[in-house]
Amino acid sequence: MELIAAILTRDEERHIQACIESVRWTDAVLVVDSFSSDNTVALAQAAGAVVIQHPWENYSVQRNVALEKARSETFAAQWLFFIDADERATPELAGEIRQVIASGTETGWWVPRHNYILGHRMRGAGWWPDYQLRLLRPDCAGYDAQRAVHEEANLEGASGYLQQPLIHYNYETLAQFHAKQRRYTDYDVGILLQKGITPHVYTPYLQAVRHFWWRFITLNGWRDGLHGIRLSALMATYEMRKYRKLRAMISRHSEPGERT
Repeated sequence: MELIAAILTRDEERHIQACIESVRWTDAVLVVDSFSSDNTVALAQAAGAVVIQHPWENYSVQRNVALEKARSETFAAQWLFFIDADERATPELAGEIRQVIASGTETGWWVPRHNYILGHRMRGAGWWPDYQLRLLRPDCAGYDAQRAVHEEANLEGASGYLQQPLIHYNYETLAQFHAKQRRYTDYDVGILLQKGITPHVYTPYLQAVRHFWWRFITLNGWRDGLHGIRLSALMATYEMRKYRKLRAMISRHSEPGERT
């Protein structure tokens, strides 16, 4: 097959059919499901997708499973397009993808995303253009299994940048936003611990100010007005919490009298 779409799922019954519908222009749709407890699998199969199940480890491992399946005799795909269940591919993006895989020499393509957060389409603050490496030649790509989130493909060959965006329905509620940021914060603290980072007492507050400036000014969060202020402030708050949590963990594991 020339091109297949791959979707990683776990309890995505709300999104899966609309997502599959948006990629029917591909030659086949593969769903890698992490043993959903809802109707995700049945709905995906009813929509015509090939479904395989693999126990959840992390995003990188799941994407490697999809790449391996794409290379198998079942598909023998030349190209793989990753799309998340809460994303939608537009007809314009479909046309551009078909064009570049027919004429380009690249082995991967970065796709911009329109992120909708709390009902607002973001214009800055790091959520636009938000390029993601999603269109890959399966024989030229792989993921570092040790990178649990914010995964990035290791690509053999050159990559290019598409113009047409994916639509991403990201963070529909504040509760969803806070839940995901707490998970990301825990993961990032672990990385900082492995790197041996020891923050000063003032570091959490300095990092919060820097992060707000980065999102609101450097990454054009001002283009989103009050929405940009709120989201930049929320992300800065989690940056502060990350370094405060790091200090607390280091303090708990320090020997008595040892300074951190």
